[in-house]
Amino acid sequence: MKALAELLDEAALTGHAIPRLTAVTDLSVPAAYEVQRALNERRLARGERVIGVKMGFTSAAKMLQMGVDDVIWGLLTDAMLIESRLDLKGLIHPRIEPEIAFLIERPIRTPADVVAAVGAVAVGYEVLDSRYEDFNFTLPDVIADNASASGFGHGPWHRLRDVANLGLIMEIDGRPVASGSSAAILGDPLRSLTAAARLAHAGGIELQPGWIVLAGAATAAVPLPAGAHVRVSAAGLGHVEVTTR
Repeated sequence: MKALAELLDEAALTGHAIPRLTAVTDLSVPAAYEVQRALNERRLARGERVIGVKMGFTSAAKMLQMGVDDVIWGLLTDAMLIESRLDLKGLIHPRIEPEIAFLIERPIRTPADVVAAVGAVAVGYEVLDSRYEDFNFTLPDVIADNASASGFGHGPWHRLRDVANLGLIMEIDGRPVASGSSAAILGDPLRSLTAAARLAHAGGIELQPGWIVLAGAATAAVPLPAGAHVRVSAAGLGHVEVTTR
C-alpha cells in the first residue's frame, strides 16, 4: 500500500497524472482506504496537520453513476486551506464545486453527538484534482486518492441553522456556472456530517474540535481555469470568493 501511496503522492507533488491504480493492480475498497491512510501519513510527515474531513458521492445521482450505496471520505489538511488566492500551477485537473461546511466545536464520538457538536456552518467550496490520467477512475481509485482532495475555502461562520434546502449559486467571472440546493447533499447536509462521524469512527478517527467537515457538493464540479474569479453564495450564509492564477 505504501508503494501505491507513493505513486499518488509523487503525482500530486509533480503535477503529472498517472494511470489509475486499478488498471495495474486489484484494489478493494478496504485496501483503497489503507492506501489513503498511507498517502496522508506522507503529508503529515512533511509537516501538514489534519484539520478536517471531506465527503464525496453525497448525491443519489453520483452514487448511481459509481454503483455504490454509501458515501466516501477523505482528510483535509492545513495545506489545503485556501484564503483568497489559488495558484493552479502544478494541479492536473482542477475543478471546483459549491459546498456546505461545518465547524466542529466538541468531539464527535458517535453519530448521536453530531448536532450538539456543531459550532457553526458556512458556505464553502472544494477544489478537486484527481491525480489520474483523463480524470478517469473507479471507486477504489478515488478513495485511494484521498477522494480527489486538493483545496477548499469557506465564508464567514454562522450559528447552526436549518441547512436542509438552501439555494447555492457558483459564479465564475460574474457568470453563473452552477446552481442547486443543499438538499442534493443526502437530502440534508447534516446527514452527511453524521455519515462523516460514522466513517471516521470506523477508520479509527474522531472528529475533533476545530475541524471542518465539507458535507459534499450541491452541484456537479466545474473545470477551474486560471485567471478567474469565483464566487459561491448560499441563501442565508453569504458568500465566499477565490481568485485563481
